[in-house]
Amino acid sequence: MRLGVNVDHVATLRNARGEIYPDPIRFAKVAESAGANNITMHLREDRRHIKDQDIFAIQDHVKIPLNFEIANTTEMIEIALKILPHAVTLVPEKRQELTTEGGLDTQSVDPFLKESISKLIEKKIEVALFLEPDQLSIDFCRQHGGRIIEFHTGAVCIALNRATSDSQRFEIMQPLIEAANYAHKQGVHVHLGHGINYDNARWMQLVPHAVEANIGHAIVAQALDVGFESAVKAMKSLIQDSKHRPHI
Repeated sequence: MRLGVNVDHVATLRNARGEIYPDPIRFAKVAESAGANNITMHLREDRRHIKDQDIFAIQDHVKIPLNFEIANTTEMIEIALKILPHAVTLVPEKRQELTTEGGLDTQSVDPFLKESISKLIEKKIEVALFLEPDQLSIDFCRQHGGRIIEFHTGAVCIALNRATSDSQRFEIMQPLIEAANYAHKQGVHVHLGHGINYDNARWMQLVPHAVEANIGHAIVAQALDVGFESAVKAMKSLIQDSKHRPHI
């Protein structure tokens, strides 16, 4: 399974203070050198984390493919057609949400969805639809011309985290496994995303035919954990160790 590393939350931390650091470009390059297969970025309507310039800069500085997450709006589709990423994942978006809360609504269909997908595919951009892991969503994906479905794994991951035994976790995984098998039979490629962390990620290996997982928040949080000690030591050295004292 390929790993797509989402750098949105690097930008969230940068924007919290209006600074130029931490730089999503630098961390995209670190992810690339660490073996990431693609970089994922979600450009939101309110630009709460990733900015337009981040998208263009990362395309210029990273050689691995870009997965561009966007809502199906005229503005976002135009940006996608301008930057021509390797892939676009169409996701639902609500201004008030902290993070994406679920898959696209298959009951309230955007009349322009099919047109957007066609425009993107015409430019040789792979298109994924972010949907719930069930048969209805897979059929919806096929009917609208989508060749890839990214299963919203949030509910599954929450249940895995709360489970108290591996037998429970195997049971929790069954609907996701069945959905992936159905998608494969329908000729739809399966990606996974949302809520995957260092406690539940290994369970994603049970999902047959899943070719990609896009993960961001957990990786950024883990980086704070495994790298914080060395960061504190380095800062203490900079303010105490005479070898760093400037000399005129």
